[in-house]
Amino acid sequence: MVALAAIQWKDVAHGPRARNLTARLAGLEAAVTELYPKRPSSCIALLLAAGAVLAPGLASAQTPAPLAEWQFSAGIPLQKLFEDTIPDWQVRLGAAAMVRPRYDGSSEYIVIGGPSIDIRYRDLAFASIGEGLGVNLLRGKNWRAGIALTYNLGRRAKEDSPHLDGMGNINPAPEGKLFAEYAVSKEFPLVLRIDARRSLGGSDGWVGDIGAYMPLPGSSEKFFWFAGPTVTLADSRYMNAWYGVSDSQARAGRPAYHARGGIKSYGFGVSAVWYFNKHWFATSDIAISQLAGDAADSPITRKSTNGVFDLSINYEF
Repeated sequence: MVALAAIQWKDVAHGPRARNLTARLAGLEAAVTELYPKRPSSCIALLLAAGAVLAPGLASAQTPAPLAEWQFSAGIPLQKLFEDTIPDWQVRLGAAAMVRPRYDGSSEYIVIGGPSIDIRYRDLAFASIGEGLGVNLLRGKNWRAGIALTYNLGRRAKEDSPHLDGMGNINPAPEGKLFAEYAVSKEFPLVLRIDARRSLGGSDGWVGDIGAYMPLPGSSEKFFWFAGPTVTLADSRYMNAWYGVSDSQARAGRPAYHARGGIKSYGFGVSAVWYFNKHWFATSDIAISQLAGDAADSPITRKSTNGVFDLSINYEF
């Protein structure tokens, strides 16, 4: 379950193919402003209360999967860069489906479904499937940094795969997240992102992403897309919880295995948004992730290269 934070990106380039990037972006500020009408202001407490109700639904996107962290909020820093005033409220609700591995490193895939939720109050707070419930503590015209709370479903050995028999469960747990994003410029709209997440239970470890993305050619008033790479790092506690095999777990027939901290995976993703109506739009994400180092060499890893695909239909109020 994942909702792409659907910033209404409009590329106003309609002309000769030789037109350069600077020229294509020249009218973008007015276009984005036109696409974001003002909404009535309200109290931030309403958003935080809504986020508290929706928090249990934020889990699936935070369970380890090939989707990159930047794909949960693609375009948000660019909205600030091209629009002088952020609307008080941005509310998008819908339904989503995802095809993903049964667990990180599995050779089996499953289809899951659920709500698609993205609620934002100014440039201050958000409640989003994927990003979680959070606040932008520090922010500028082309950057933001903040904290968020998400929820990780963990891993159920008996439910996720027979290959995990004897491995025990990784319990569901909330995750605290620190994040920062920076958009280079209007002329070169590359977004850089870094985050660190700490499981408050479950694996009890640290994991984080370093990623980058930018809009792709071919975007229009109704369709726009982004693409970029990501690298995921984790400490030894996290790696051992998800990829290690303890002495007691080895009794099930696997060799004992200690997974060291370091680079867990690297990958590449593409996210797209299509407005087929004034208020209705579809989003889709696709990503490929390659496990690396001790995660790739783990006895429980059946396939080190995994993919993910999701699709959602949403209504923007």
